[in-house]
Amino acid sequence: MNLEGLEMIAVLVVIVLFVKVLEQFGLLEATVEDSVEDELEMATVCHRPEGLEQLEAQTKFTKKELQILYRGFKNECPSGIVNEETFKEIYAQFFPQGDASTYAHFLFNAFDTDHNGSVSFEDFVMGLSVLLRGTIQDKLKWAFNLYDINKDGYVTKEEMFEIMKSIYDMMGKYTYPILRDETPRQHVEIFFQKMDKNKDGVVTIDEFIDTCQKDENIMKSMQLFENII
Repeated sequence: MNLEGLEMIAVLVVIVLFVKVLEQFGLLEATVEDSVEDELEMATVCHRPEGLEQLEAQTKFTKKELQILYRGFKNECPSGIVNEETFKEIYAQFFPQGDASTYAHFLFNAFDTDHNGSVSFEDFVMGLSVLLRGTIQDKLKWAFNLYDINKDGYVTKEEMFEIMKSIYDMMGKYTYPILRDETPRQHVEIFFQKMDKNKDGVVTIDEFIDTCQKDENIMKSMQLFENII
């Protein structure tokens, strides 16, 4: 992984790495016939999701796509919910030479919108709908929420550093040239300077979206995942 422009790539990593979660769940290859079987299966798990019709109305997925997603989700999570440890185990498999636990923690918190310590099927497909079918602004708002660790509506340099460092910890041994300890901080400084337009020490969601929308590489890369499923 070349480090050129890596100060901007952290936004994309949110989406790129989430595809790995889909692969882990078997969602990219799954097929299913249109039937009521999945509706019946929903009643047997510990956490019962909303009906497929309601989720279809709330997301950008068709009923058949939701059936596919539910089959994959249920196979990996029979209880109907995912906890943080499961997220960590998934990312650990893909990055055995790095430490993915902190990044998985941040990503889990972004999906756990009601902050109850678990991600339900509804949480999963709502977030997935944004990442794969949402507008560019929707995706960037989701990414901003990931960076906004304390959820106060602003991203500080330290919050950005925590996210960036978690990505370096996860992928650092796969980069070329090998990372120096000070590299994450240096890239955060560059990234933050680009985003903090009014130099007040924090990045607002408007500044975040405006900077990302003006970056051609980010815009092209975000469009690659629109037709995954």
